[in-house]
Amino acid sequence: MSNSVHGHEVLHFMLEQGEAFSKESLRVAIVNRFGADARFHTCSAEGMDAAQLIEFLSQKGKFVENGNGFNTQAEKICNH
Repeated sequence: MSNSVHGHEVLHFMLEQGEAFSKESLRVAIVNRFGADARFHTCSAEGMDAAQLIEFLSQKGKFVENGNGFNTQAEKICNH
């Protein structure tokens, strides 16, 4: 996987942005930051596009709702 980005990088990117996202606005932000052809992997999955990664992270409880949408929290990002 030549252009595979770890999901942790996306979670850190979300924290840096400091804004609330919808799934669509996050997808657009990910594509803008990492590129339309980027693929993503995590500790347990690989080969995901941005939309698939968002669903994966959502199912893993990595997002925190905040009135206007969601973001993440540093403690939601594993450190390995």
